[in-house]
Amino acid sequence: MDNDGLPTTLESWLARLEAAHPVGIDLGLERVACVAQRLGLTERPIARRVVTVAGTNGKGSTVAMLEALGRAHGLSTATYTSPHLVRYNERLRLDASEASDEVLIEGFVAVEQARLAPSPVSLTYFEVGTLAALWTIARRQPDLAVLEVGLGGRLDAVNVVDPDVAVVTTIAQDHAAFLGNDIAIIGREKAGIMRAGRPAVLGSRDLPSSVADHARSLGAPIFALGEAFDHGDQGDGSWRGRDAQGQPVGLDQLSDPGLPLDNAASALQALWLAQGDLDPDACRLALAEVRLPGRMQWRGNWCLDVGHNPHAANYLAGRLAERREEQGKAQGRTLCLIGMLEDKDAEGVISALSSVVDAWLPVTLEGDRGRSAADLAARIEHQGGTILHRSDSVDDGADWLESCVEPADRVLVTGSFFTVAAILARWSRQSSGGGVIEGAT
Repeated sequence: MDNDGLPTTLESWLARLEAAHPVGIDLGLERVACVAQRLGLTERPIARRVVTVAGTNGKGSTVAMLEALGRAHGLSTATYTSPHLVRYNERLRLDASEASDEVLIEGFVAVEQARLAPSPVSLTYFEVGTLAALWTIARRQPDLAVLEVGLGGRLDAVNVVDPDVAVVTTIAQDHAAFLGNDIAIIGREKAGIMRAGRPAVLGSRDLPSSVADHARSLGAPIFALGEAFDHGDQGDGSWRGRDAQGQPVGLDQLSDPGLPLDNAASALQALWLAQGDLDPDACRLALAEVRLPGRMQWRGNWCLDVGHNPHAANYLAGRLAERREEQGKAQGRTLCLIGMLEDKDAEGVISALSSVVDAWLPVTLEGDRGRSAADLAARIEHQGGTILHRSDSVDDGADWLESCVEPADRVLVTGSFFTVAAILARWSRQSSGGGVIEGAT
């Protein structure tokens, strides 16, 4: 602790926030907006251009590609995402580098001081982190800030900032306890990041009509995938879109980013609207080099993917099937180490992956929201799946697999950010900080 009684290390700050603000999710902007005003975040834009990204799946890859595209065009950038996989520092990136402990702590101190005076305001762990990140970004005034909405949209803490361009990636059922099961209502909540008269990029062909309806009610120009913009067929490398005046624009011979092409197309459209003309060579370089840990990330014959709902699992299954077909040779089994949280649709995820998984290894995730291996195993067996083994932790499951996996087999690790994070931390320990973990391929 320093002289003001505040922590002096990032670890102690995070522990303090978890203890002081135990409520993980408390949707609403009144408290956050109050502290944001005290911090001066409502006085002027936090960056020259701000793009906010909401959706059920695809936010992370869209943000990563926007950052890479911005950097390739010589822009100074800042991105805020959540949750992190291994280190909290991953949430805030400044010019493509994770924020240092010192930068994060400075933000936490600023938020704490603003939170307390002139009268205390209660904030959750996520809200403090979000405001600290926004304060840090605002002090730097980068050319481009890309903000990922944590949950929902309209009432998410990120939404205290007015974006120049709003992107909605996909809409599916997730976080039902907070957002409900009505897709139209979920879509309306996600669309809450839109602003009157400012472009709205709709990055899925299957969005509920409530998303576009809300954009029209605001007079926000709509740029919809499959209408205003689109990518070419798989491997085609082309993109066609519209500029801010609605005139057709396009790019050819683009690199395959190894991430969803719908999200790549959305990122290109959003940046064209935010920045103006894009340079084809810069776009090719950015898409060739972009990497996103935990999304179709391969290391040898192990694949990590944080997919934790049926929509994400369906996409993952399709990519794995394509990869097997492209390799065009006999392979061994696909073994799935899966760990999930209690509030996720385990049956839907298992069903989506069943066509590409030969055998399963369910593991227990710790914590109040953690689901047991026994619970997962019962759901897998109910759908006719084969259980290889079950483990009390991700590490124990990985130990077991490493001892018995055949060279021709491949291992899929999925079901939760927590599951993937445990394997990434394991690999980091094994390499003693000196190894290189491959990115998405």
